[in-house]
Amino acid sequence: MPVPLFATSLAGRHEDIVLKLAEVTASGRYILGPEVEAFEEELALYLGVGHCVGVGNGTDAITIALRALGVAPGDEVVLPSFTFYATAEATVNAGATPVFCDVDPATFCVTEETVRAALTPRTRAIVPVHLFGNVAPAAQLRDLGLPVLEDAAQAAGATRAGRRAGALGQAATFSFFPSKNLGGLGDGGAVVTDDEDVAAAARRLRFHGSEDKRTHTEVGYNSRLDSLQAAALRVLLPDLDAANAARRTAASAYREHGLPDLLEPPSLEAEVEHAYHLYVVRTGRPDELAATLAARGIGARGYYRTPVHRQPAMARWAPAGGALPGTDEAARTNLALPMGPELRERDVAEVVEACAVALATG
Repeated sequence: MPVPLFATSLAGRHEDIVLKLAEVTASGRYILGPEVEAFEEELALYLGVGHCVGVGNGTDAITIALRALGVAPGDEVVLPSFTFYATAEATVNAGATPVFCDVDPATFCVTEETVRAALTPRTRAIVPVHLFGNVAPAAQLRDLGLPVLEDAAQAAGATRAGRRAGALGQAATFSFFPSKNLGGLGDGGAVVTDDEDVAAAARRLRFHGSEDKRTHTEVGYNSRLDSLQAAALRVLLPDLDAANAARRTAASAYREHGLPDLLEPPSLEAEVEHAYHLYVVRTGRPDELAATLAARGIGARGYYRTPVHRQPAMARWAPAGGALPGTDEAARTNLALPMGPELRERDVAEVVEACAVALATG
């Protein structure tokens, strides 16, 4: 049987979501309103932060959060190159200069050392990315004395030292793109923070730089979380921990079925509870293995083969000589295998067996 890369389904919640969406359509409140306010309160409570500001998507969330933190044109923002392009794109759209730092290829995340090496007197903020559901050392990065904005788009529900991703820096951003651990029915995002001033600035910026629809104190954006999306997310948020637990069970099954004997599995730090947005291994022949798995109906994909600093639009900000060795290694060797709360143990066994055959005959 085929084993998809994303083993997720809303089938078990379909009826509840339909009923909730019907309530919203009957209310006639489609922009912001009570559903968005309720979701913002519920997500903030879940994360353990004081404020949540729903916005149009995860990319806008980063741009708005950086500006709310005081990042301005001419400022530098340190961020990894091994991430989705939007992290850097949003930084440029905030008027800042992206400064790319390296990652540890074992964790796929930045470290204090890689960030420190990229700091300059013009650095105004640090954006660690909690990639693939792992959690970067955001709290440790705060000791560097600069605002830390977590890009937590791929890590909803993950924890580090008992605190949830999103509650470790001065602020954090989330994406609710449908493939995420907490995914909606389309685009959506959020800025979360304990800082009341940052939250207030984010609320203004998402609504044309205005608090009252009449006086515009800043040039902002039209970026508001839709009520329909918020309603669906309210149905799904209570299931997040159970879904992540199922993902961790699948990750344990990979280890129990012998995957570490074949490939380098995701790195596990003792204080991190991984959310396994993706189950990403490393191997010297990732694309060959992906092709072999695809022939057997098994989803597998390499991510960010061309790191952001090597993308044409970012060439002007690439580090001298393009020297990010950890990033290049992570980009060259990674391969995502099937993962999701619907992944069954027999599916895991099939994937591991297919990997063993492919590597033995390749």
